[in-house]
Amino acid sequence: MKISSLISGKRVETISSSATIHDLVNSLNTHHVGALVVSPDGKKIDGIVSERDVVRAMPGKLDEISHMRVRDVMTAEVITCTETSTVAELMTVMTERRIRHVPVVDGAGNLISIVSIGDVVKAHINDLDAERKALSDYVHSS
Repeated sequence: MKISSLISGKRVETISSSATIHDLVNSLNTHHVGALVVSPDGKKIDGIVSERDVVRAMPGKLDEISHMRVRDVMTAEVITCTETSTVAELMTVMTERRIRHVPVVDGAGNLISIVSIGDVVKAHINDLDAERKALSDYVHSS
């Protein structure tokens, strides 16, 4: 199964690297997402920032967090995929790299969507269920 089948109609939320951590937390909550792509224009990717990044920034810095910016906590080296990547490929990358969100880019590297580990697991379960049903139908048709 290709990633293109997971992103149809799916919107990706972005945030500026200069936004405050307060803005970041509010945006994550408002959009009910676990990560935002850091982008100045909705196309170019400067980084990715997740709930996990915020939590990792907090120890020993609680008094500073209100002055911190997204650029202070974001991950700058972003793993991406394309619409033609497969769910199996992405599952492997996400597992090996221990990441839960992967931006989807076009051939020019422009942001077009994002895929979460939940999207990948759901697609994998659906594939397994379809395979199970096909095998069951085959066995019972004999």
